Amino acid sequence: MAKVLLVDDDDLLRCILTEVMISQGYEVIEAADGRPVADMIIREEPDILITDLIMPEQEGLKTIQQARALRPQLPIIAISGGGRTVSTDFLQVALIMGVNATLTKPFDHNQLVALVDQFTGKAKAA
Repeated sequence: MAKVLLVDDDDLLRCILTEVMISQGYEVIEAADGRPVADMIIREEPDILITDLIMPEQEGLKTIQQARALRPQLPIIAISGGGRTVSTDFLQVALIMGVNATLTKPFDHNQLVALVDQFTGKAKAA
């Protein structure tokens, strides 16, 4: 069973996405911001990282940078709805930083599942 590390400060969205991924046969570990992610990558050895970009404690771009330093081949999906006060397109910056895919909130949960399936190899095994 592939393991998903899901990082988002929105408790409701994180809960919904966790349930969606579990229903598709994935194990999910969660974080409410990027601070614990480096330790979780080492300890939990996830197969994929899904991270929000705009979070209050440690934002997603730093989280992506840390993840790439620890596990350069770890697939990463960046998700974001954009900021309230900043017009920078953080998803484009995430792509430049080497994430495997991006999704703009709100997105269809099936899109996320399809990407996770693709990057974890589940799509080929199905």
